[in-house]
Amino acid sequence: MAVKPTPRVQFRLRITSGDDIAVGPGKVDLLEAIASTGSITAAARQLGMSYRRAWLLVDTMNRCFEEPVVAAEAGGKRGGGTRLTATGRRAIAHYRRIEQLAVKASAGELRSLVKLMRRSGL
Repeated sequence: MAVKPTPRVQFRLRITSGDDIAVGPGKVDLLEAIASTGSITAAARQLGMSYRRAWLLVDTMNRCFEEPVVAAEAGGKRGGGTRLTATGRRAIAHYRRIEQLAVKASAGELRSLVKLMRRSGL
């Protein structure tokens, strides 16, 4: 008998501002990558996207929030970089907390739904 794979729950919250997606899972991933690398270029590479795509996502977020979520740092020995602002750090924290709360609040329903799923290999 085949083993039932472990389901993975993934909430995909998106918040729009007009026609723009202000924040969503990919944008939060990008913000986290920028925080860890200090660079839009390195963050884009880490996530497998072009620099242009990453820059456009950052630009959209910066336009949608009251204050920018990402700021450029002036050059120096290493040629500058990018950093998250306090707003960017708070946006990540709120988004990840919402995900945690959604999983917790829906745990019973998720278990019931998973029980209805087909077993692997059947």
